[in-house]
Amino acid sequence: MSDSLEMITMGRISVDLYPEQIGMSLAEIRTFAKSLGGSPTNVAVAASRLGRSAAVITKVGDDGFGEYLKSALAGEFGVDTRYVGTDPNLRTPLAFCEIFPPDHFPLLFYREPKAPDINLTADGLDFDAISAVPLFWMTGTGLSDEPSRSATLAALAARPKDGNHHTVFDLDYRPMLWHSEDEARRFYGEALEHATVAVGNRDEVEVAVGTSDPLVASERLLEAGASLAVVKQGPEGVFVRTAEEVLEVPPITVDVVNGLGAGDAFGGALCHGLLSGWKPERMVAYASAAGAIVASRLACADDMPTAEEVERLLEEAGSV
Repeated sequence: MSDSLEMITMGRISVDLYPEQIGMSLAEIRTFAKSLGGSPTNVAVAASRLGRSAAVITKVGDDGFGEYLKSALAGEFGVDTRYVGTDPNLRTPLAFCEIFPPDHFPLLFYREPKAPDINLTADGLDFDAISAVPLFWMTGTGLSDEPSRSATLAALAARPKDGNHHTVFDLDYRPMLWHSEDEARRFYGEALEHATVAVGNRDEVEVAVGTSDPLVASERLLEAGASLAVVKQGPEGVFVRTAEEVLEVPPITVDVVNGLGAGDAFGGALCHGLLSGWKPERMVAYASAAGAIVASRLACADDMPTAEEVERLLEEAGSV
């Protein structure tokens, strides 16, 4: 069945508990809404909503939350769960957030002593599927600890580096999950050697290549191995570089409700554009529109847009 998949993502999964009261701290919030979460898992959901066949490599705990995540993925979100394992000892992670629009959304992770997705091992991977699938997406969090680090690097090493296979490295730097930036930079460098696409915001590219300047950082990302560098700049838009061109894609302005899911929607739409063979400007504009839609909504996975919604916003904004 692996040849039916268009993309596989690998890494973090969690139950997200989003507050139903906006503008309050965790100490004040009274009720939360349960949803699926974890960046690479959300990216698979976003791409599936746009019509792509996606699977995710991850692990949940042997508990009710793990059962919920598997059921939600396979059911309402339409994501293939054949590579979602269950750790017999660790609990499914939780992630709480606070919502202070337009730009303050603190996160609190419950991933101790270790999250099941960090217990992914190389001997549990389907390398035939990983090497064959047109697009593979992984994140920096998967490199933060063993055995997931070795498993992720092994998966990357299995990927052909040619024009028919997209290997996307979402830098996804979460400082609370690393011992130091120096440690992250070391393993980011190893991962970039295998990536064809590197995606991150200005803080994340600084961790990866030592500078937050989009012009310099994008050049260094290409020198490290990527053929497409995408630097997200929030309200300033997106900086894009390939060997042939450098361009800036302007933002699409919306009233922000919750910005936490915007990057994952951007990622899923970027995958859709890569698989469609679009040029960088069209692809990133489309991804920006998808991100803007989710930023204007409260939830993340549940609020990923359809292709029709993205095209409508692009038309309204007068974008490509």
